[in-house]
Amino acid sequence: MPDWADLILVGRIARPHGLRGAVVINPDTDFVEERFSEGSRLWLGGAGVPRAVVIETMRVQQGRPIVQFEGWGSIEAVQPLAGAELRVEPEALPALSDGGYYHHELIGCLVETAAGETVGHVKAVEGAGAISRLVVSGPRGDVQVPFAEEICAVVDTAARRIVIHPPEGLLDLNR
Repeated sequence: MPDWADLILVGRIARPHGLRGAVVINPDTDFVEERFSEGSRLWLGGAGVPRAVVIETMRVQQGRPIVQFEGWGSIEAVQPLAGAELRVEPEALPALSDGGYYHHELIGCLVETAAGETVGHVKAVEGAGAISRLVVSGPRGDVQVPFAEEICAVVDTAARRIVIHPPEGLLDLNR
């Protein structure tokens, strides 16, 4: 089994669905159809020792996948899974186009201004797509920085560094 801390969160089990062991998943991925497709292997944790599960069936209802895992055939079997995390190995993630980043690649990066002032480290990424924000924790407290090309001039995940050109007043919003 891979180290749980090295796996990437792709969803959380919300609750059972029906009587035959299906579960509703709150996805933490932009690739719901691919990630939760039939035959996909995920790691299940939070309900005892992490273990591999394979998706037997999947459908999307109101934007959330409803899946049945192989070997989990009753509501009694899946009730204890509510709140459990579903993760994948990093190599299972599809390659992104240039300028695309996974949240886990951004978390922990040092954020500084083009003038060299340290803002802090990315502790979370909120939102999706064009409305994403970096939550940067530093000496000023938490600062939300829009994750836009005009502001985030350099994003170097290999060096764990992001250089920003903040609009006037952005870094002082929490003061």
